[in-house]
Amino acid sequence: MPKPSTLLPLILCLAIPALAQSPAQSEIDKDLFEVTVPQLHALYASHKYTVTQVVQWHLARIHKYNGIYRPIEQILEKEALAQAAQEDATANEAATVGDPQWIFQDCYDPNGCGKSAGIAQTAATAANKHIETGPHGPLWGIPIVLKANTSIAGQITTDGWAGYTIPGKELIAPRDATIVARLRAAGAIIIGHTNMPDFAASDTNRSSSFGRTGNAYDVRFSPGGSSGGTVTAVTSNMTVLGNGTDTGNSIRMPAATSAVVGVFPTRGLVSIAGIAPLDWLLDNTGPIARNVTDAAIALSVMAGTDASGKPTPDPLDPRTAEAPAKAQPGPYTQYLKPGSLKGRRFGVPAFILKGTDVPFQGIAAIVPQAQAEAEELRTATPLQPATRAAFLKSLDGLRAAGAEIVFDDNIMPDSFAKIASRVGTLPYIREGTENFLKDFGPALYHSPEEYEKAVGKPLPRTVIGDSGSNDRRGLPAQSQAHIETDPAYAANVTKPREEALKIFDETLKRYHLDGYVYPATQMPPPDETMPQNGEISGGPHSETSWVNILGVPAVVVVGGFYPGGLPFGLEISTRRWHDGDLLGWAYDYEQHTHHRHPPTLVESGLLPDASWQQK
Repeated sequence: MPKPSTLLPLILCLAIPALAQSPAQSEIDKDLFEVTVPQLHALYASHKYTVTQVVQWHLARIHKYNGIYRPIEQILEKEALAQAAQEDATANEAATVGDPQWIFQDCYDPNGCGKSAGIAQTAATAANKHIETGPHGPLWGIPIVLKANTSIAGQITTDGWAGYTIPGKELIAPRDATIVARLRAAGAIIIGHTNMPDFAASDTNRSSSFGRTGNAYDVRFSPGGSSGGTVTAVTSNMTVLGNGTDTGNSIRMPAATSAVVGVFPTRGLVSIAGIAPLDWLLDNTGPIARNVTDAAIALSVMAGTDASGKPTPDPLDPRTAEAPAKAQPGPYTQYLKPGSLKGRRFGVPAFILKGTDVPFQGIAAIVPQAQAEAEELRTATPLQPATRAAFLKSLDGLRAAGAEIVFDDNIMPDSFAKIASRVGTLPYIREGTENFLKDFGPALYHSPEEYEKAVGKPLPRTVIGDSGSNDRRGLPAQSQAHIETDPAYAANVTKPREEALKIFDETLKRYHLDGYVYPATQMPPPDETMPQNGEISGGPHSETSWVNILGVPAVVVVGGFYPGGLPFGLEISTRRWHDGDLLGWAYDYEQHTHHRHPPTLVESGLLPDASWQQK
């Protein structure tokens, strides 16, 4: 596989004129480009296309553009076509597209549902008359991609790292991650594993296992990380939707760079079992889609909502145990209603506008306060003027929908950031890796020790922690420990997290707020053909890792575009377990603004393999 280096051998991209297409090809292109889940189900119900044809169309786009943008690390063509043929065979045996509610998921607009309104109406009539029989899942026949840290049975979980791809010693998943099993059961067709930076530990998308992913709106620019592969595939119409993972911003920030919707659920709503961890106390997974409706459908599936709408707990992820009792019931499409924003109040966190930082993975109790404050200053990321302007402009859409925006220096001030910064999770990252390898490691190794024995070198400190007296930042380090037995766990995590969450909730109550709104990044996507501050770009960066610390839900919607044509993302967050309300607000904003437009892709422009040269 191609390997990355510190060089950026990129040249300007030149578009190639599209070849003339046959009428049939032009028709399928028109029908499937930007297609939604409900629209695609309507097309299936009308028997216009088979699942195989739809999968082939998306695979063709991958083959056409993946060499330039490189979002897909592993193309699962054989497996996807086999599953598509199986679903087609089932359909030919008188299966149905499913409950009519899934057909109408995006039909809340009183003016109709766009290009497929007539088809959807026909499909609903057929379903209501029970012309066809037999249940299908809510994602039946939907091509999806999964991030490369998400276990797919029989496939290599590269986690973006070359060390998991060593021939004969690959991390081949023995079974599906929990969300993968749920997506399969819902009828989704997995067409690829998406590129990501090593262990998801970067704000850009360069991996040692595959190379660089470029932004679909301009391949020279960063798509963000660590879910940059998924957002690029989704926004480029190489797939309908996918999953991302998020330890500090890694669903939300890439979604912002690429004009897609990224959902960070309340931590515990969706199981992370079977996803290679970066920091299991902060990790989360959620859907990435081109519109809120598709994201809501996917979230219902990933949460395992049952017939009553309650999410299903997963024994392999203890934090899901409280979800059935506390979460708003699904399906989450029931919250997508016009007028959801009317009368709502949203506060703007003051510390984000100032650029005050909550350092990634926080600062453990062992670190003296003076050193902690110095680290916070060192990592602070000012809000760039272009992003501030884009953010203020994006608020017009909220106001047009009837929402009120509240600016006040006491709404989430620097004092909140300082408390949230003291949630220090670094002493516990090894336990997360141990748990993952135990249940989802290959036959050759089920622990970090067994990996080292098999390969001859240890796993990197990124996922097993620090063994010396200082951590990766040069701060005093506590030895790795297990949360169940470490007497310092309360001081490191529980107490400061509870204090920060109290400020979050009390501020909502004191200002009569429904949620918070803020820019998903502190800057536009950077041009990776040019140095940023004298270094190769590692961004764009954000000030949103506090969402992971608190475990509150957040969603990024398309907030507009910068003058140069790159997307801007607006982030909204709210109280824990109010995921349905959050998606309702996102939907109403989307319907009022219609900011998204797809990128115009090029077919050539990089070096032949679009990868990195070796030193």
